[in-house]
Amino acid sequence: MDFNIKISDLNFEGPFDLLLHLIKKNEMDIYDIKIYHITNEYLNYLNQMKEIDLEITSEFIVMASTLLEIKSKMLLPKTNEKNEEEGDPRVLLVEKLLEYKRFKAVAAFFKDRMGDTGFLFSKKPEIIDDKPQNSDNEDIFKNITMLDLYNLYNELINRYRNKKNENNTLPSHIPVDKFKIEDKMVELITKIQRGNKYRFTELIQVCESKMEVVVSFLALLELIRIKNVKVYQESNFREIYIERVETNEER
Repeated sequence: MDFNIKISDLNFEGPFDLLLHLIKKNEMDIYDIKIYHITNEYLNYLNQMKEIDLEITSEFIVMASTLLEIKSKMLLPKTNEKNEEEGDPRVLLVEKLLEYKRFKAVAAFFKDRMGDTGFLFSKKPEIIDDKPQNSDNEDIFKNITMLDLYNLYNELINRYRNKKNENNTLPSHIPVDKFKIEDKMVELITKIQRGNKYRFTELIQVCESKMEVVVSFLALLELIRIKNVKVYQESNFREIYIERVETNEER
């Protein structure tokens, strides 16, 4: 049966709760309770309950008798071996107080957690659009056969193998400025005739090395910057076309 006894704005849920309050109030060590002092204060609290007409439950009375018994044992002189074997009469009380303290802490923890009941944390639903962004990708495999895919795969593998450095050795000497951006600009302008399209892949395929590819690409960017050529691409991953722009002198 649950019960609360309130004295001077203090709530005690039972005799152990009252004892813990007295121990804390008097700054005692729970393992070394001053049983004489704590018993007197406990009895004073029981007397206050009587004065304010509070019903004293049997649990409080049992605890009072236990404290008086421990007090009497501690007052008796230890004259024989039997008293020494019995040990400290407070040990059992301390064990029960520690156990009660642990249960009280657990109860307080679960009481706090009960306040979180009903709280829900959810993630807002995402709108996932599985439709393609443009019409070009809708029919990307339309009219493509397995043979076409096989041929494309072989072409990619052959390109990879042709670019692979089998020797993996450094040359005895490294030429300095073998390819120049200015020379490549002149070469590109010469190749790209007015009104004709020039594919970017054609530009790369005639290069001897990666360095020449890089220089050719930089030359193309420079021609675009000075507006001598323009480039365009039908869609992503499609062929890049280069077209010469007519200058004022040619006009």
